[in-house]
Amino acid sequence: AVPFVMELPNYRLPGLKNVSQLLWEKAKDFIDRAFTIILLATIVVWFLQSFDLKFNLVSDSSTSLLAMLANGLVPLFKPIGLGDWRICTSFITGFMAKESVVSTLTILYGSSAALGAALSPAAAAPLLVFCLLYTPCIAAVASVKREMGGRWATVMVVNQCVVGWLAALVVRILAVAVL
Repeated sequence: AVPFVMELPNYRLPGLKNVSQLLWEKAKDFIDRAFTIILLATIVVWFLQSFDLKFNLVSDSSTSLLAMLANGLVPLFKPIGLGDWRICTSFITGFMAKESVVSTLTILYGSSAALGAALSPAAAAPLLVFCLLYTPCIAAVASVKREMGGRWATVMVVNQCVVGWLAALVVRILAVAVL
């Protein structure tokens, strides 16, 4: 058998200028795409949190469109001990960016002390597990959609939400049994 010989060009250490330029181009591209999506999602969440069905400005967020949407999710999250519209609202805003789950909860409960008082350890553990495992932020979903198509992005979101819910249910059952 004849050996396969491949000639490769001489290796050159990349220069600082080339690496910096490539890094800047990639970062700029990501910021442009992600920022646009996150800004749009932020505007949608603000609108839903600020208005009711008649498009009147609300003074209490429990009467907002976002709270109405979240109330639709309450029966789904009740089995895992998270049947509060404020927690469900934080999952909706968490789709924009995972970091906003905690800030939304703090805002809706009024303070971190009130949040701590409202969540028992048996409820906090499933909340943390679900937040860890449910769908990534909208920018990541948009990237998957762009690279693989809308069908795959939808499958990914549904799969991760189901896995997160099931894992939170297991944690809830264990937490109730132990605590």
